[in-house]
Amino acid sequence: MDISREDPLAAVSPLDGRYAGRTASLVPYASEAGLVGARVEVEVEYLLALADEPGVDLTLSDAERADLRAVVDDFSAADARLVKRLETEGAEGYSATNHDVKAVEYFLRTETPERLHPWIHFGLTSEDVNNLAQRLLVRPAVEDVLVPDLRDLRDTLAAEAREHRDVPMLARTHGQPATPTTWGKELAVYAARLGTALGRVEAAADELSGKLAGASGTYAAHRAAYPDVDWGGFSREFVTSLGLEHTALTTQVNPCDDLAALFDALRGVNNVILDFDRDVWLYVSDRYLGQEAATGETGSSTMPHKVNPIDFENSEGNLSKANADLTFLADYVTTSRLQRDLSDSTVKRNIGAAFAHCLIGYSKTAAGLGKVVPNERVMREELEATPEVIGEAVQTILRREGDTDAYERVKELTRGTRVTLADFRDLFDDLDVDKSVREELHALTPATYVGYGGDLVDELDDAA
Repeated sequence: MDISREDPLAAVSPLDGRYAGRTASLVPYASEAGLVGARVEVEVEYLLALADEPGVDLTLSDAERADLRAVVDDFSAADARLVKRLETEGAEGYSATNHDVKAVEYFLRTETPERLHPWIHFGLTSEDVNNLAQRLLVRPAVEDVLVPDLRDLRDTLAAEAREHRDVPMLARTHGQPATPTTWGKELAVYAARLGTALGRVEAAADELSGKLAGASGTYAAHRAAYPDVDWGGFSREFVTSLGLEHTALTTQVNPCDDLAALFDALRGVNNVILDFDRDVWLYVSDRYLGQEAATGETGSSTMPHKVNPIDFENSEGNLSKANADLTFLADYVTTSRLQRDLSDSTVKRNIGAAFAHCLIGYSKTAAGLGKVVPNERVMREELEATPEVIGEAVQTILRREGDTDAYERVKELTRGTRVTLADFRDLFDDLDVDKSVREELHALTPATYVGYGGDLVDELDDAA
């Protein structure tokens, strides 16, 4: 097949092909260009910090500081392509580095006066730059892209829960008819769970941490050059100036326990949404939920009548893929042979792909939720057709009245057989109970046996 590599149809991954439009907001944080730009930012900020350290023989004029800031602020796609050429082909008088961080150093030489060149990447190992650059991308990818979508989804669930708080429906435990609930309360459960899981993601993003300690984590090169400088203190101040926590004890690599915690927190969020996707799929199958047909959309290639729950299915697939990737990443990035091996480097390049599958999943669940409405008629009809679910209430009331055989009495009436409300009422009329108790029992119906179902939705307000 003759097709240009730039054609979206040639994309190896659907993230950059079929779903490119849905993942575009992650490009500044998940692309190689984004990583190159973040490396440039770290190198420039480090150079400025060196100049601010009294014990180091580097001074910068105000103009030079402004020029360095401009390199970061004005960093462009053309600059990123130049860095890539410096790595792979050679450019600007430099041979190919075959090293992505060294290419950034050479790029900065093309942007700065020669007297500054010895100070660029002074005493650093590549991982000092990479671990900080990656976190400068991971944090906004989570906080500015993923978290807003999750908040919107949580808020939509909460709003739907409030709107449908009192809509009664049959519950199912073990797949069998069980004590009724309300649609609003079931939505509220997911809204609350998602809010809690989202809080863990936000906390993990706030706790991302970085290292700047040299080739073996000992500041050896820095101390050899300037033994009187407190390089541990310098590192702490520099890393925290980037908005990250500081990790003092490392090998050459950042241990990445912080990233693992974030990936695990995202899996927690995804598991809540996956649970919701699967439940909604079943509710659609049972006709508890109706779906609005999109104009011009084909539901099935052969069955024109079908409106399939494809958004929830798509979300389920993408979030399952995201969780597989996040599990792998969390397990892998926290291990490194001795003081350093390079296997984690290629693995970390897939963080953006995991985030992209998350993003698609969140947007698809939100889209699906916007199309479904509770089918109150079907819900009520099924409640009326399943009167045995009031058996729990009957035997509990009878226990209250001192009937030690209450459970067995109701079990004999209902277990494994079809019963009607009339059957229950015949039972009530035969009971040796006060008239008020008999009236209480006669008043029971599946549709009203929902406990505090609707009121529990107010717990969302308390949680907020």
